[in-house]
Amino acid sequence: MIPARTVLYLHGLASSPRGRKTEALRHELPKAAYRVVAPDLNVPSFEKLSFARIVDRAVEEVRAEKPDLVVGSSLGALVALSLLRRSEIPRLPLVLVAPALAFGARWKSQLPEDDAALELFHPGEGRSLPIHREFFEAMAAVEVEDAPPDVPVIAFMGEKDETVPCEQVVETWARWEASGRLVPPSRLVVIEGGDHALLGHVGQFAAAIQELLGP
Repeated sequence: MIPARTVLYLHGLASSPRGRKTEALRHELPKAAYRVVAPDLNVPSFEKLSFARIVDRAVEEVRAEKPDLVVGSSLGALVALSLLRRSEIPRLPLVLVAPALAFGARWKSQLPEDDAALELFHPGEGRSLPIHREFFEAMAAVEVEDAPPDVPVIAFMGEKDETVPCEQVVETWARWEASGRLVPPSRLVVIEGGDHALLGHVGQFAAAIQELLGP
């Protein structure tokens, strides 16, 4: 019997391993052939989020679970791209969902003028929770899209994304394509009318996973 392929799912900001996309992906992928593991990236806590700690948590999960592919959603896409910069991590194909590419300036725009904490609605908790400004200051300096990934990557972007401007991602992808360094069958799929969550399109993500890993 062929062992099940392992998919590492990295959730986005103000989400959790119990998010609806995670469960929908488990439903869409054949259970006998794939398993989805999803670590909690709210580290050390949601209020005190640290991008460096989030990436370290993802590295720990790669070492423990030995995935065959990484799915990164929104902020999780930046974590997935950051894994490629870690020499101790194997080169894994990527599926990126609503990736928050070229988002540094917009992270800065989230900061209040004073030192007050921000509040974001956390769907998993069903309420708004505070988050320290240091997280957004650090995110403004994160640059993982300066060069295209050196692994196959299929990205999905909603045309009407209300959180990450679609044109921002399209521009980054065009630059990657122009470099001639994208690995086949890498491509960006812009979903007409799609929002940031893209919950109605999880079947397409599952199909991309199966394309990259084989039946």
